Amino acid sequence: PGIYVCAKCGHELFSSRAKYEHSSPWPAFTDTAHQDSVAKREERPGALKVSCGKCGNGLGHEFLNDGPKRGQSRF
Repeated sequence: PGIYVCAKCGHELFSSRAKYEHSSPWPAFTDTAHQDSVAKREERPGALKVSCGKCGNGLGHEFLNDGPKRGQSRF
């Protein structure tokens, strides 16, 4: 339990309350800890490249409409 932070700068990214089990080997989250936790840019339809909102460290992707509930995203 707690807050997941950027490995590079310590910026708060995700809360363990937003974490859920997914078939991918990576941790999966439904939402960020704060509105400015991450920066996003479109990489391809349905997927956004995600980086730390403070230092720009690469974090992976946000997959639109791939969360545990209809209409939710998966980080």
